[in-house]
Amino acid sequence: MSGIKPSSIVSIKATEVVVPARPGSLNSENVLDKDAAFAKRHLTGGSWTEFANQPKWIIEMSLQNGLTGIGETYRSADRMLIHQAMLELVGNDILNMNWRALPITDQRIYEAFETAVLDLAGKLLKAPVHQILGGAFRAKVDCNGWTGRRTPEDAAQKAFEAMEKGHKVFKFKCSDEDPVRLWTAEIKKRCGDGIKIILDPNQRWKDVETTLRLMEGVDNGIMLGLEDPILHADIEGFRYLKEKLGVPLYRHISLPYTQDIRDMIKFVRADAVDGYNFNGGAFNCILLAEMAHLEGKSCWRGSEVDLGISEVMGLHIAAASVNCTIPSDIFGELVRVDDLLVEPIRFERGAAVVPTGHGLGVELDREALHKYKTGQELYFNL
Repeated sequence: MSGIKPSSIVSIKATEVVVPARPGSLNSENVLDKDAAFAKRHLTGGSWTEFANQPKWIIEMSLQNGLTGIGETYRSADRMLIHQAMLELVGNDILNMNWRALPITDQRIYEAFETAVLDLAGKLLKAPVHQILGGAFRAKVDCNGWTGRRTPEDAAQKAFEAMEKGHKVFKFKCSDEDPVRLWTAEIKKRCGDGIKIILDPNQRWKDVETTLRLMEGVDNGIMLGLEDPILHADIEGFRYLKEKLGVPLYRHISLPYTQDIRDMIKFVRADAVDGYNFNGGAFNCILLAEMAHLEGKSCWRGSEVDLGISEVMGLHIAAASVNCTIPSDIFGELVRVDDLLVEPIRFERGAAVVPTGHGLGVELDREALHKYKTGQELYFNL
């Protein structure tokens, strides 16, 4: 074919999968999520605990020379937008593309195609993805333990289990119905000084008054920080809490939700938080990390409790981000029944080892892909 080079994209396949959560990995049995508006906003189905039942798409992108790169969308990605992205990308030469600005606008699918492109770029150039991104600042990435809303006793048990595995930090989702002071008291009793806690209400505490009430009596010594307690629009509220609470305050910039990298700028100008949680495409997240670094603040890699491909991409991004020193949200193996990788991410005392093979450095488990596929597929080739 005219213009087709060995490094040209000749086909893309997308396979829809649903990989459920491990039993007991989310909320305590008697703690129910009834906030339908919250679930709808976060694309988790009828309730937040159904997030793992929402479909994802696994991308396989093949070159004329036979190499294949892989990627993973965020949950509930739009089928038609995935198909449109395939049409835009097939026929392009990987080595003659702007890797920082792919012709895709929707951020719930952007990272999947970017990951496949960078996986292929690494394989062609015989380098790991973190080198394609500029080089690694670290060979291991500290990671959180993680769970949903719990009874105080269950919270302490989950934190203890994570501490036993070597995690230094454990992250809890929570709402304004949760007795977080009792959580931290039980964790302190069970774990001593062995682990720190991040509380993440996902804006469900809504306002400063509620946040101050819920944090009253919480032992600041056990807290690594508080993430997104109030509505993102209340920047002055964030700044007030940062000064008033006595624990670090963090803002999550999630490009798959916000779709806009500029959300961070007002927080930088206001000096409203102590650090950031970033997730989304690789080059955009590294740009966000550089902005935070210039502000003198640290960050971590966020997630939507993803499968293995997205988590490995997150490891490469975290490794290539100079200030990604807060433990990252890479814990899918604690929550999902499978990661769809032949060899899972390797953890050493709570830190994930960054792959050093060409591209992502991991291989798609086709047997697992077949097991968890829904039967929905898209395919486009020259």
